[in-house]
Amino acid sequence: MSLKKINPVETSAWKSLKSHFDEIKNIEIKEMFSNEQRGKDFTINWGDFTVDYSKNRINNETLDLLFDLASQCDLEKSINKQFKGKKINQTESRAVLHTAVRSSGKEEILVDNKNIIPSVLKSRLKIKNFTDDILSGKIRTSTNKAFTDVVNIGIGGSDLGPAMVVEALKYYSSKLKTHFVSNVDGDHVLEVLKEIDPETTLFIIVSKTFTTQETISNANTIKKWLIKSLGDHSVKSHFAAVSTNKKESENFGINPNYVFSMNDWVGGRFSLWSSVGLAISLSIGSDNFESLLKGANNMDVHFKSTPLKKNIPVVLGLISVWYNNFFKCETQGIIPYTQYLSKLPAYLQQAIMESNGKSVDRNGQKINYQTGNIIWGNTGTNSQHAFFQLIHQGTKLIPCDFIGFKNPLYKENSQHNKLMSNFFAQSEALMMGKNPSQVEKELSDSGIEKDQIKSLLPFKVFDGNKPTNTILIDKLTPKSLGSLIAMYEHKIFVQGVIWNIFSYDQWGVELGKQLASKLFNEIEKKELKIHDDSTSSLLKKYLKE
Repeated sequence: MSLKKINPVETSAWKSLKSHFDEIKNIEIKEMFSNEQRGKDFTINWGDFTVDYSKNRINNETLDLLFDLASQCDLEKSINKQFKGKKINQTESRAVLHTAVRSSGKEEILVDNKNIIPSVLKSRLKIKNFTDDILSGKIRTSTNKAFTDVVNIGIGGSDLGPAMVVEALKYYSSKLKTHFVSNVDGDHVLEVLKEIDPETTLFIIVSKTFTTQETISNANTIKKWLIKSLGDHSVKSHFAAVSTNKKESENFGINPNYVFSMNDWVGGRFSLWSSVGLAISLSIGSDNFESLLKGANNMDVHFKSTPLKKNIPVVLGLISVWYNNFFKCETQGIIPYTQYLSKLPAYLQQAIMESNGKSVDRNGQKINYQTGNIIWGNTGTNSQHAFFQLIHQGTKLIPCDFIGFKNPLYKENSQHNKLMSNFFAQSEALMMGKNPSQVEKELSDSGIEKDQIKSLLPFKVFDGNKPTNTILIDKLTPKSLGSLIAMYEHKIFVQGVIWNIFSYDQWGVELGKQLASKLFNEIEKKELKIHDDSTSSLLKKYLKE
């Protein structure tokens, strides 16, 4: 049972939103705060999360119309179909159940009339046991030493998710040092090899098919390096695999007990919760990994059971549609105010842009409206001293998510109040701006002459009225991080339902890979085939001795 195919622009709600937009597009956010309850009314408190969406160019009517749009696009039924294991990834005839691998295990979830929960729990137990045995020293190296390092070899979702979480939860790290190799660029893998000791390093190859060009190229390079140091027999002790292709992983030399399964109903960019997260579990320990899953599951329960008006991913997803399709905002900033989340914007780039970067709807028709947002960002306060100039005084309207934590991880962190003062100040400044009279008074009070004030004034005015969401969380923990990531995952789905697209395929990444494979053979054999004039010239220059 697939998702309903509803063109959003043909709904009455979309047409009403278009008229409504014309009415309020120039209204300033700060004017809407004449209602003293706005901050409270436009905030969702859930567990240790406070999600304040009051600093947006919306009012109650906007929200009502957006919820009407969600209803007319069959959002609630679509959510139900996803969680029940219906094959909503229609182009690949697959269910979408990354939520299942982090489930509590108490409910039955059917795929092709088979309950998948027993296999999920079995896989989770295998991850736990392997993690515990590595960290305790029960599983040892080929030279009978304890492992000190782990290297995750993957690309895309097999790299970005685990790498982001490992960095985010560095505070909770185990005794293992974790490294990531993704790029097929040989410089990447060789730089990592300089940092590790072959005698005490575990390598995890993450590839569903065990044929991913970048991943297997890096794995073979590492294998040669390991054998040169420790001999052929070492491969069996130093490599693990996350793959569906047991035959190829065993041909590589991997111990069958060190091969972890994958499921076709878990997409790559949503797979960190599964065996793909083995490096995460080794990095933070099995208990913390379980807490990560628990946090995500809590958000899953919230998403599937909470009415739309109090549903965090729904509200954030609909607001994003509002800006993307009516204000014509093409980008969105993700600004986490913690260095631990430095990799979150890059992770969300893949999760959001690979999912919703589609120009064909669920009917197979070309779309005549905007879909996926361009996602970018960096940590605050670094970003304040970089691209915030564009957000404050540029010509583009860029909605931003601000993510901050009430409590620092280190008790002696005296700088946390400074960090958070910037967190609160920036969203307020983006909304309020600074008008000419305020600038004039400020310059006058500083003793600047009138002629100079007149010349400087235009450059110091801030229009304000820049929208932000504020996501304030009590503390960065494995559990709260799990909830945060799941929140964005579900937001992606909300947008995809509204835009009438399939969020869970990614055919757009295939063409370049196919051409690269053909070109590789041409380059290796130095036998160039017919290409466009530009590509031919570049290839000749590359191959010229």
